[in-house]
Amino acid sequence: MGDIPAVGLSSWKASPGKVTEAVKVAIDAGYQHFDCAYFYHNEREVGAGIRCKIKEGAVRREDLFIATKRWCTCHKKSLVKTACRRSLKALKLNYLDLYLIHWPMGFKPPHPEWIMSCSELSFCLSHPGVQDLPLDESNMVIPGDTDFLDTWEAMEDLVITRLVKNIGVSNFNHEQLERLLNKPGLRFKPLTNQIECHPYLTQKNLISFCQSRDVSVTAYHPLGGSCEGVDLIDDPVIQRIAKEHGKSPAQILIRFQIQRNVIVIPGSITPSHIKENIQVFDFELTQHDMDNILSLDRNLRLATFPITKNHKDYPFHIEY
Repeated sequence: MGDIPAVGLSSWKASPGKVTEAVKVAIDAGYQHFDCAYFYHNEREVGAGIRCKIKEGAVRREDLFIATKRWCTCHKKSLVKTACRRSLKALKLNYLDLYLIHWPMGFKPPHPEWIMSCSELSFCLSHPGVQDLPLDESNMVIPGDTDFLDTWEAMEDLVITRLVKNIGVSNFNHEQLERLLNKPGLRFKPLTNQIECHPYLTQKNLISFCQSRDVSVTAYHPLGGSCEGVDLIDDPVIQRIAKEHGKSPAQILIRFQIQRNVIVIPGSITPSHIKENIQVFDFELTQHDMDNILSLDRNLRLATFPITKNHKDYPFHIEY
């Protein structure tokens, strides 16, 4: 799993106003890996929690692994560095340990005046989301015209200039990742591919491909969601295995990914859950347990993406 800590705290869908405290609790519980994104609109809160614990002397910056993601409106090469600096400013950090392309597709970029204006940049930091989803008259997202291979070249420049230590991708399928890895003149391979992964969507083939090409996999949404009215946490198979090991269902789901050599980033703002989710290194699932969990696979994607003004969720159909 390279230099990425095996378990991290995700800030995806975390309630506004709760993230800073969650980060502080996590650091006290032993977390080193924190995952956020411009699109989550909470980089400032994540950064505030980190700075607080560093100031207290509870942790050093160099002991932490901070990851964030560049949004789809900034695929254009000339915008990548601007987007990175925007995230660094929100987090109030000098560098990132990992910077990811959030999705392989790009959207129409913001107006050039918005990019160049410091006052507009400050407004964006104070009012995140203003330019996130460029929509046409039918309320559909307007795509950009930048190839992600060009975007990657600008991401590599961030490593050269030491704004980031590592770069990676998120939500890339097998063909997209292979195309990137085969790019002529590739200077830096992606450190990881962050994908939705849980027992209802085990991603067996994609994980195998990534690991065969020395690209780690990071599982988001690892505790899953609801399928046919049953939450993954309440699935009878998960419940039984948890009881046999004297652990919580969440701990079983996290341990499942660790034993697949997959980095896992569960999200929570509840102190007891945050602490519980990292207490997964004192037991081991049997091969029978692993096989039973893998048998739950229904190729079910639970993560959805809002692309219309009326906030209806529409899943990106990305075949892995």
